[in-house]
Amino acid sequence: MSKYQTQEERLVRINELAKKEREGGLTPEETAERAELREEYRVAFRAAFRGILDNTYIQQPDGSREKLKSKGPKQ
Repeated sequence: MSKYQTQEERLVRINELAKKEREGGLTPEETAERAELREEYRVAFRAAFRGILDNTYIQQPDGSREKLKSKGPKQ
């Protein structure tokens, strides 16, 4: 786990590293840090998005509500 606690902090650091890479390159340590931060960000994003989908309902024309169904175990 990195020292960045919030998604915003992670995203800011990811963007800083991306800018530095465009401007001149990253050290191997920074490349590893960027990979770790990106993975942490992806995991947290997917978990949050899954939470949204788990609480999503489709309203039918007759007024009934149906829970959104999963298409499968793909992650």
